[in-house]
Amino acid sequence: MPHNDSKYIHWSVPEYRQPDRDRRWYMLAGFIGLLCLFFSFFSLNHWHLVFLGAGANFLFILIIIVAAIIMIFNESQPTIMVEVELGPEGVKIGQTFYDYDELKNFCVLYKPKMSIKNLYLEFKNTMRPRLSLPLRRLDALTVRNFLVRFLDEDLDRANPPLSEQLTKLLKL
Repeated sequence: MPHNDSKYIHWSVPEYRQPDRDRRWYMLAGFIGLLCLFFSFFSLNHWHLVFLGAGANFLFILIIIVAAIIMIFNESQPTIMVEVELGPEGVKIGQTFYDYDELKNFCVLYKPKMSIKNLYLEFKNTMRPRLSLPLRRLDALTVRNFLVRFLDEDLDRANPPLSEQLTKLLKL
């Protein structure tokens, strides 16, 4: 449940987005996975290398299998809710605290017709991934007015990042 006072804004977000996948999605994903495995297996240069565990595509085969196992495991786990807190010193997500000095800017993106209401936080360190936090029932303007006191606002962002759009489209 969102809670606001003058010094802090609190709310909960799911640890990760769990897309709605129907039976067709799983059938298509399985078919593509098997197709990739088939291609990798038969594109090895020498058949005896398959049994020795060597070859350029052995790693690709391993990545496909590990990715499938991780997806199956994540599907069976319930989504954990994580507490988010915006305060005068920084942002706390779960047990992790990010000082405002570590952050480059923020963007609150609110597009009701597209069902988008997210907070994006960019790090100064370009090696750190952008944080995308759904605002859920929180008022987007309240969050924006709070953060603008501590961080620069990215006014150029008009849409979600391409990576997020593709992830949503492909239901990953």
